[in-house]
Amino acid sequence: MSGKKHFHFIGICGTAMGSAAAALREVGHTVSGSDQKVYPPMSTMLEKCGITLMEGYQPENLPPGADCIVVGNAISRGNAEVEAVLERRLPYTSLAELLRHEVLQGRRNFVVTGTHGKTTTTAILAWLLEHAGKAPGYLIGGVPDNFTVGARFNPSEFFVIEGDEYDTAFFDKRSKFIHYLPECVIVNNLEMDHADIFESVKEIQREFNRMLRLVPRSGRVFLNGDEENCRSLIKECPAPVSTVGTGAECEIKIKITDAAPEHTGFNLNGDEFCVPMIGEFNVRNAAMAVCAARHAGLSARQIRAGLLSFKGVRRRQTERGTVHGIRIMDDFGHHPTAIRETLRGLRQKYRGARLWALFEPRSNTSRRNLLQDELIAALKEADGSIIAAVNAPEKVPKGQLLDVEAVTEAVRAAGREAFHEANVDAIIARLKPLAKDGDVVIVFSNGGFEGIHQKLLERL
Repeated sequence: MSGKKHFHFIGICGTAMGSAAAALREVGHTVSGSDQKVYPPMSTMLEKCGITLMEGYQPENLPPGADCIVVGNAISRGNAEVEAVLERRLPYTSLAELLRHEVLQGRRNFVVTGTHGKTTTTAILAWLLEHAGKAPGYLIGGVPDNFTVGARFNPSEFFVIEGDEYDTAFFDKRSKFIHYLPECVIVNNLEMDHADIFESVKEIQREFNRMLRLVPRSGRVFLNGDEENCRSLIKECPAPVSTVGTGAECEIKIKITDAAPEHTGFNLNGDEFCVPMIGEFNVRNAAMAVCAARHAGLSARQIRAGLLSFKGVRRRQTERGTVHGIRIMDDFGHHPTAIRETLRGLRQKYRGARLWALFEPRSNTSRRNLLQDELIAALKEADGSIIAAVNAPEKVPKGQLLDVEAVTEAVRAAGREAFHEANVDAIIARLKPLAKDGDVVIVFSNGGFEGIHQKLLERL
């Protein structure tokens, strides 16, 4: 990393922006930032790091003499600070480009990509390297329980980073992961997502192809050999590729050997491993991390020990509390595949329990009817479902809004209880007479969902 600088972040309270800002401050840079909504826990964490925070976007927030303005990817033209940056001809960049030049240059970068499982897989891999004494730098798009912060920019040979295919900034429409100088890439899976910027899976595949062309021949790509969308990337990748999966054609074969309520054992081409997580979905995440850790030079013994001490990531099948024998769980899942696989995993952990899925259509994809049939199939995995009203429906193009009533009726027609309620109070009122001792309630949302978890614990 170059000499000490002053960075000002526009949109500092985003998960990645805030974590990166704190990591820059930790290594001695001066950091300030602004956001429309400055509130705990992110604001508290940033202030404890010695970062100056300003609420709202104003030209006067821009510190005189700042070396660079970092513009978040949620920030667009019309933002008062952005307009001032452009008018004053101040130096600016995206977070992804900042990472490339200030953090990633010259390192062995391990980039974890895919529609699902990126955060968990990144956290596992970072922890495997940490447990083995490699002290990697990392940037994780969540809060890993094995670390106290979501990012660390220490001077290490290794850097593990979650590689998002979403676009970089209003002035750079390439996917973020294009900037990450990868030596080793994991491609967990590839499905339609981010419907606000991609019109088809082919467009997403194009971005993955561009990123994989940057992997050196001395590097390695590990991709899901069970998915055609992933296998199609192989022919355009100049770096060595290893396919990983349960299928007979995969070079590295996954076989689940022990599915217990608190852990899952699996075999990778004869080597036995165990992860304290549930479900095939998490086994695939762990298997990818194991493969990348081997590429980094870790032994099977080191990897086994690291896996057994992995604690998970917050908001991934996180238990928030129990009231009258009813467990309340929190999960970030918002894509139908993630919802389906999480519910299947919970069947492994809570055998015989009734599962209730509470779902908030909030992401740019889940608000649309693009994956409506897939959502119906996913919710059928639960014993009962309650779907909230679509969040910010005015942001969805005409004719593309998710038909929540149709989803509810289809799930009910399959013999499962299903309801559609307008708000959190109505959801809780609906659930209260239905939920019983021994039930598990899993809340799916990529947002706060109006604090529904605590309200459930208070009212059930």
